[in-house]
Amino acid sequence: MADPFYVARAEIGKVDGVQRRATLETGMAVDFGVHGAIKAHYGLDDAPDLPLPVDYIAAAVGT
Repeated sequence: MADPFYVARAEIGKVDGVQRRATLETGMAVDFGVHGAIKAHYGLDDAPDLPLPVDYIAAAVGT
């Protein structure tokens, strides 16, 4: 098998409740959690409104 062309490196840690912080290899940090209908569905009224992980994925692929 050939060597991988690219390996993504990131660390993800819990900040509080459902809030997580990912730190990329460059040192840039991004926070994610819940918002909108998902937050309402699970009754997470006290959680801060933050993008879902899938929001970052959708933005990255340009949809």
